[in-house]
Amino acid sequence: MLLDMHSSASASENNETRKPQKQYCEHHAECLKKIQAVLDGEASEAEKEHFRENMDDCLHCIKMYHLEKCVKESLQAKVDKRLCPDNLVQAIKAKLNITA
Repeated sequence: MLLDMHSSASASENNETRKPQKQYCEHHAECLKKIQAVLDGEASEAEKEHFRENMDDCLHCIKMYHLEKCVKESLQAKVDKRLCPDNLVQAIKAKLNITA
């Protein structure tokens, strides 16, 4: 995804021109929310841009991205994707007072 584009660009850069990577993220919680939004396909353009810029110099966020991506892929592989029976959908809607 976005990090894959970043990785190939960074690999071709000369070591002298690369920024030093931070080992610690002072905005950990905020960055985690943006990483999750990017992985879920729900990130705004501003969040995507922050993600791209941050991946250039924050080793902590790069590791966090890979961990979150791995967790998401593992969960998706474990989920049995089946349709919910129509009678169950109707029963739930009735209990929630939703008409459709």
